[in-house]
Amino acid sequence: MFGTSGVRGPIGEEITAETALAVGRALPSCGYDHVVVGRDPRETGAVLVDALASGVRECGGDVVELGLAATPTVARSVAELDADAGVSVTASHNPAPDNGLKLWTPSGQAFDERRRGEITACVENEAWEFADWDAFGDRRRDEDATERHRDALVAAVRGATSGSETALSGGEPSVATPLDETVVVDVGNGAGGVTAVALDRLGCSVQTLNGQPDGRFPGRPSEPTAENCALLQTTVANSPATVGIAHDGDADRTMVVDETGGFVSGDALLAILAREAAAPGDTVAVPVDTSLAVDDTLAEHDVHVTRTAVGDVFVAEAASEDGVVFGGEPSGAWIWPDETLCPDGPLAACHVVELVAREGSLSALADGVASYPIHRENVETDRKTAVMERVAELASERYPDEDVTTLDGIRVARESGWFLIRDSGTQPLIRVTAEAREETAASRLREEVSAMLDSAQA
Repeated sequence: MFGTSGVRGPIGEEITAETALAVGRALPSCGYDHVVVGRDPRETGAVLVDALASGVRECGGDVVELGLAATPTVARSVAELDADAGVSVTASHNPAPDNGLKLWTPSGQAFDERRRGEITACVENEAWEFADWDAFGDRRRDEDATERHRDALVAAVRGATSGSETALSGGEPSVATPLDETVVVDVGNGAGGVTAVALDRLGCSVQTLNGQPDGRFPGRPSEPTAENCALLQTTVANSPATVGIAHDGDADRTMVVDETGGFVSGDALLAILAREAAAPGDTVAVPVDTSLAVDDTLAEHDVHVTRTAVGDVFVAEAASEDGVVFGGEPSGAWIWPDETLCPDGPLAACHVVELVAREGSLSALADGVASYPIHRENVETDRKTAVMERVAELASERYPDEDVTTLDGIRVARESGWFLIRDSGTQPLIRVTAEAREETAASRLREEVSAMLDSAQA
């Protein structure tokens, strides 16, 4: 029922009011008696919120509704309101016809495999525990969640600014000064308007694009890719702005544009943010498909890297471990565990602007991260499981002395580079990635992968 980032899909097919009602019933039946609910701007979300709240209440649970709210706002509110769980009604960066549900714990971490399995079993077995007629739960509205999130963002950045100034001066923390940057924020017609408000509060001059919440996403597709952020790039390039920010529909993702209008790659942004967050000896969590450029950048600063399966829930699990100070995915999910274990796009945006205010040119920071040749390919197959089983056997046979991991697919690390073969969780595809520090080595790795896949499919 659940993927690694909740349940989502087309409305009226995979996602219906019945889906939300069932999850709502399951939450208090599994011990989550106090539930916070918010949604992105998709109009279908209003129906799903009503259905979910009804399910929670008829099984004796209480609901606090936040209305339109960014996913990190919802996740932060679970602990702030002393709740047991949070639900974001959103399909994140998916297209407008989709919707879904993301579930959050008080730490801000998404429901892990055990919790997802618990809810799934309850739904599939209809193992509800209905309350008596006079013991239905309450439903109330909280109007202050976005303001609390804004205040947390401002405090986090002012704390970082004061801390850095203290380190430089050797004295007491100074009064925070305005960031005084010009920033363009492409909200993408989503729920991330809190970013613009927080940056304004921090002293920035802020221009917004696609700032009106609209679940049809008329301004651009919701996912903040380079292709989808063409208007943001042009706007920044032709203005005095020093940075551009782009969110997806529920603002758990952030990507950025530098002062020249150049789109900063996810790997480069990961390296920049991780280097800033970590001190020598610290550890950063990244998924298995992250570029070697991140490893090389962090190694220069004696920062360690631990790899996880692909998915922000897995990065968050690793980020909760001692010594791990930051986690990120090149797709745009960024986690500061001292703040929250939810990917917080507005927090990432504020940290990027603070970094630019302190260090200067974002393009120079990005240029300081190496860019290596990387090959990506999708291979169609209707035998994903059988092919992946054979790939695992072949990798063990052909690379007995190499670093072979099966954390998420098959990843083989060689002296010249690495390759990853993993099956898609949603499509009849096997995804292939090969990277090396030189083009010849990257091409050679890709040829090795092709030969192995041919053998596996024979």
